[in-house]
Amino acid sequence: MLAYALWGQEVAWSDFGLVGLLVLLEGVLSIDNALVLGMLAKRLPKHQRQKALTYGLVGAFVFRFIAIAVATFLLQWTWVKLVGGGYLVYIAVKHLFFESKEEHADHIVATPEGEPALVSASGEPLSPEEELEEIEERTVLPVPGEGKGIPRGKGVASFWPTVFVIELTDIAFAVDSILAALGMVGSAPKDHPEDALHPKLWVIITGGILGVILMRFAAVIFIKLLEKFPRFETAAYILVAVIGLKLLVDWGFNTPEDPHRINFHDMSHPEFWIFWVAMLLSFLAGFLPQRSESPVRGDKKV
Repeated sequence: MLAYALWGQEVAWSDFGLVGLLVLLEGVLSIDNALVLGMLAKRLPKHQRQKALTYGLVGAFVFRFIAIAVATFLLQWTWVKLVGGGYLVYIAVKHLFFESKEEHADHIVATPEGEPALVSASGEPLSPEEELEEIEERTVLPVPGEGKGIPRGKGVASFWPTVFVIELTDIAFAVDSILAALGMVGSAPKDHPEDALHPKLWVIITGGILGVILMRFAAVIFIKLLEKFPRFETAAYILVAVIGLKLLVDWGFNTPEDPHRINFHDMSHPEFWIFWVAMLLSFLAGFLPQRSESPVRGDKKV
């Protein structure tokens, strides 16, 4: 396979396919992230909303660079693969078998400004109280502006507490995408220096950056993708499960001394074909027609 080396990074044509897949996964899985950030910013005065989202975007880039650099070294410890793979399988199973069965009256649409927004089953915007409930369901942090003596849904958020919650929300949503990216590129070669960066680090960084940019500025693209292919959200979580299982197999069979006993990245090994055929079938499942007419992300029927 034709490959080039530049500044310690290895570049092959197949890597650009990985970047595209990471961007697609990032975009589909991050729609909820973009929605929550938009609803949080909406609670600020109008002249502060874009500023808060800009600060959040800068923080998202900084965090991802740090997290990716740290994670590439952490993955040299086998227990991190166990925890990371288990976490990916957990969020996939949680969505596919529990969240997708819940009844929701609301669904996500794209506003004329190209931003995601929640509307009721009848297409009406949600009330401030309903938006607050949606934010609380999707975050683990207190909502700025809600406190003792403040009527529910009537609080006026202050700027820096809102920016802080936006930053932490970005971090929480980024964990699964970073682990998925690390699982896709696999372990470094056996003869790779331990103190050197992963030779495919550029794939993870490029996919992550493009995913964040598209999620913030082109979320409507992914919303319309889900409107046209309602099963694609399910397919994305199946892909996450496959990547999580790959990390678990890597933890169970590979060692620092022999990191490619089970080799998912060499075409001469059967596990390569098992993994990538599973990824291809999961991807193609997103284009299957929906059995019944229902809102794409409202009642979660697939």
